Amino acid sequence: MIQSPEHLTLEQFLDCRFDLPEAGQWAELQAGQIVLLQPPDLDHGNTLLNFSKAMADWAHQAGARESAAYACFDLGLRIEREPDTVRFPAVSIFHEGPRFAESDRAATDSRPAIVLELLTSAERRAQFAARATQYLSSGVRAVWGVDPRARSGHDIRTAQSAETDSRLEFLEFPEVLPGFRLDVASLFHEPEWWSRAR
Repeated sequence: MIQSPEHLTLEQFLDCRFDLPEAGQWAELQAGQIVLLQPPDLDHGNTLLNFSKAMADWAHQAGARESAAYACFDLGLRIEREPDTVRFPAVSIFHEGPRFAESDRAATDSRPAIVLELLTSAERRAQFAARATQYLSSGVRAVWGVDPRARSGHDIRTAQSAETDSRLEFLEFPEVLPGFRLDVASLFHEPEWWSRAR
């Protein structure tokens, strides 16, 4: 944590974020104080790419046209105020309001229906239950956690279930993503060029 004599607001945090290590890519705001998170493992990018492809495939299917859902990547979510707490999950999936309304923002007070956390560092794995509870308390309906190291996926819908084993084989939420059913194992496939390079 970077101690500041005063609590920063979301706006102040965004103003100084790019001056932080790695341009603030792994920084968040916790109760008005800047927190630097551990950079993720190498699996982070591959898992996120596979999820992005699955969302794109779903969006091009006929059923997706009936849904207003869309994904934002690394969007800041202000989940507490005065002092402000801002989290940056890997993916936030919205399905209310104008489509793509949140896409060009650095951060928002709006609530996504689903948050995807990639558990790609020891810190993120240890904090997942607490972060899931915080998201749910702020109005998020489901928190998905994907852990490439354990080859597991988790679907948290209540604060109580955040503390229990929530492993599952598929990620799905028909009310938000009709027709979307993602095999968790598919998120860990390495691209062919990466396998050849090794």
